[in-house]
Amino acid sequence: MSGTDHSIKPEYQPQPRMILVRPQMGENIGAAARAMWNFGLERMCLVDPRDGWPNPAATALASGAAQVLDNVVVQPNLDAAIHDLNYVMATTARDRDLTKAVLSPKEAMTRAQSMIASGQKVGILFGPERSGLENEDLIAVDALVSVPVNPAFGSLNLAQCVLLLSYEWELTNNEPVASEIAWGPAEPASVADIAHLQEKLEERLEEIGFFWPEKKANAMRQSLRNMFARMPLSNIDVRMLHGVFRSLWRGEKFANKRKK
Repeated sequence: MSGTDHSIKPEYQPQPRMILVRPQMGENIGAAARAMWNFGLERMCLVDPRDGWPNPAATALASGAAQVLDNVVVQPNLDAAIHDLNYVMATTARDRDLTKAVLSPKEAMTRAQSMIASGQKVGILFGPERSGLENEDLIAVDALVSVPVNPAFGSLNLAQCVLLLSYEWELTNNEPVASEIAWGPAEPASVADIAHLQEKLEERLEEIGFFWPEKKANAMRQSLRNMFARMPLSNIDVRMLHGVFRSLWRGEKFANKRKK
């Protein structure tokens, strides 16, 4: 595996990208690879793995699932792992204070099937073994995936969680699906497109002092990003919103000049 290209491959396979965020143990990565390959999934992405990559412990535990490990993509941060995706879901065992759609594993993979069938790119996030995903990781995701487990013991092993989602993918894999949105001449916007739009808007809002008081500024930014993440925007929508924001900014500057 030493010659593996660890950059995001330009070609897109018709299945979700399984993204392990800051995984800590090679054994868990290997077990997750086996769980994926049991159900025909092979697109694994690792975000900042604690022990680097390749990892001999992962290879040892992934016996029979070399197809997955041979094609692992490693990224330094979450933004790089999801920038080209159109829809991102995140598994979580904890209640969150974010306004997000919450799906069961079956609902999540049914939605993934539908979106992938329409040509979109979908990713599933899995958090690190000890702490799970942080709220900062979840700002850009479109939906949360919650597993109905024993409330007295709600923590799932990383590989178990990957296995559960992979199993649900296989169950829905042969079912006919329909696109949830008819995009017409447009294409669904990527995570990177929406992030760029958010950055430009935040720059404008920063200039006019919108993020005030200072102690609430970070929460306001997170709420704004979370709101955009919930919108199914097309590439045409994003271009139009860029134009709207530019026009509003120019209009305000023009009005201020007239007042003077």
